Amino acid sequence: MEGPYKYIRDGNGKVSRVIRIGTRKSQLACIQTDSVAEKLKGLYPDVHIEIVGMTTTGDKILDTALSKIGEKSLFTKELETALERNEVDLVVHSLKDLPTALPPGFTIGAVLKRENPHDAVVLHPKNTGKSLDTLPDKSVIGTSSLRRAAQLKKRFPHLEFKDIRGNLNTRLKKLDEKDDFSAIILAAAGLRRMGWESRVSQILGPEDCMYAVGQGAIAIEVRAKDKDILEMVSVLHDPNTVLRCIAERAFLRRLEGGCSVPVAVHTEVKGSQLYLTGAVYSLDGSDSLKETMQTSIASDNKVEERVDEWVQRVGVTANNMPGPAQDASEKLGLDLANLLLSKGAKEILTVARELNDAR
Repeated sequence: MEGPYKYIRDGNGKVSRVIRIGTRKSQLACIQTDSVAEKLKGLYPDVHIEIVGMTTTGDKILDTALSKIGEKSLFTKELETALERNEVDLVVHSLKDLPTALPPGFTIGAVLKRENPHDAVVLHPKNTGKSLDTLPDKSVIGTSSLRRAAQLKKRFPHLEFKDIRGNLNTRLKKLDEKDDFSAIILAAAGLRRMGWESRVSQILGPEDCMYAVGQGAIAIEVRAKDKDILEMVSVLHDPNTVLRCIAERAFLRRLEGGCSVPVAVHTEVKGSQLYLTGAVYSLDGSDSLKETMQTSIASDNKVEERVDEWVQRVGVTANNMPGPAQDASEKLGLDLANLLLSKGAKEILTVARELNDAR
């Protein structure tokens, strides 16, 4: 075995390997981490799981600074630092928070089965029974996402959109306890994991609002050199989710997109075909490009031969899945991005990025 591993001995003298899982301390992050820990305990009953909650100096940083670097990216970096220092063995993330290019030495060892990736509308209690279509003119909708705002401004021109920040608990509190917002837009997956489905008044389909790359999927980040940990977590990979997210991440990486630009996707597996729809938007949604492509992900189910240097595709290592299907998914993302770039996507995104930076 490689690496500085930790072991404990119980009262009967039995020695167990300790696996330390790093997580943010928000309620949603803890729920997601607990679900991963339970799965690992079920698969490896002899392993002792420890959850290490990470705090950050983020609370002490001015909101304006946080909005530029992103609170989530700050947590991601601190969790990766803990992984690098061997303080934890794996880290649980929402996949959409992970950049398409990970720092050297890290990889995504598992992408779990995706929850509903769509966005949801949560109404202020006084608007119960309404939808985005039926809210009064000039109603203010809260979202911190440029992607959501760009699409919804075009689709619902009678509404106004304003930033709302904080974790899920904070945002719901801001909605319910003040009259600043008529509704807020949140990821359906997070609301479901928190047990708050009852607050969802509307799920936004792809015709209204396509989702973020990786949205709804949980990822496990590990040290790339820890082959035994990689083997351990790789059984949690959900094949369809892996292929969809490889295509989405390849699309975003080729566009050089991120949270600071409005990029949206929609993926679907039908039989042996993977469909990817991708779009880029100006900040106000008035300018956009959107295309769909598909590829075959059929395979003979041969898993590629093990090699010393395991293959990563846009940060994901899935050596227990057929390589050709992963390659096809990655190529689909690149091809779709190249198609949009040939139609002027770079210009739209450059203007969006510059305008956002100037805000």
